[in-house]
Parts: sequence; C-alpha cells; structure tokens
Amino acid sequence: MSLYETKIAGLDGTPNRLPTEQGKVTLMVNVASKCGLTPQYEGLERIHERYADQGFSVLGFPCNQFMGQEPGSPAEITEFCSTTYGVTFPLFEKIDVNGNDRHPLYADLTASPDAEGYTGDIRWNFEKFLVSPDGEILARFSPQVEPEAAEVTEAIESALAG
Repeated sequence: MSLYETKIAGLDGTPNRLPTEQGKVTLMVNVASKCGLTPQYEGLERIHERYADQGFSVLGFPCNQFMGQEPGSPAEITEFCSTTYGVTFPLFEKIDVNGNDRHPLYADLTASPDAEGYTGDIRWNFEKFLVSPDGEILARFSPQVEPEAAEVTEAIESALAG
C-alpha cells in the first residue's frame, strides 16, 4: 500500500485528503506553532513555492506531543500559519506521531532511517520525510535540518528528476 493511501483528513476537515497528493514528490513534516523551530515554516513555504510547478508539495501534520507546542484548534492553526508565515501548502488534521496513538502514516514513516541511520520515534517538531510520487520514503531529515539546506533541496531535485 502506498503512503498516499493512508486515511487522514485535511485540517479543514476534508476527509481522506492524502490520496490527492499521490503522483507528487512530497516533504511530510510534523509541525507546531509554538516551537523554537516554528520559523522553519518560512523555509518550508519557500521550497513549496519553488518546486510546486514541478510536481512537489510540502505537507504539514500538526502535532501537540512535544511540550504542548501545537495546542490550537484547526481554525487557530490555519490562521496562525497563513497570517504569520504565509503558508499555502496543505495542512492535515492534528495527529500523534509517537506512542500508542501514533497515526498509521507515522508508523510507516518512522521505520525509515535518516542519514545517520536513526529510525524510530519522531525526535521533535519539524522532522521531515521526502516521499516519492508512488509513496516510497526517499529520505528522512532531523528537525534541526533547515528546509532549504543543501541536503534537502538536492534530494528534492533528484526525486523530481526521476
């Protein structure tokens, strides 16, 4: 089963929103509005805009598991992201990325290693996963890796080149 077949609603309540992204290269990121890494929204939006016409999208998955740094309602999250950071990329329903209630999408994503070989639980907000158009996990980047870092943009460009 492709990751894109995983059932998850959009932040606006649109049911089963993820399948509409199949066929694109995506960067799936667990996000939060009250985190020291929240300014990464700026870089995420810039790479979303830079590569969108080539079949790329950033996908944001709000999560409140890290020190309660995403406490907002869907409307509050949407408002914050659009007014503070100009976010236009798709945001999905707030989910758990670790633990017993981990969303099935993240059960699949966390099995993938990063460049240092780390697999397992999400370490913090803004962990990033590059996913191919058919749902294969291509790369994992730690939360501290900036969205516009060379290793991220080079991986995106390589995936888009096919």
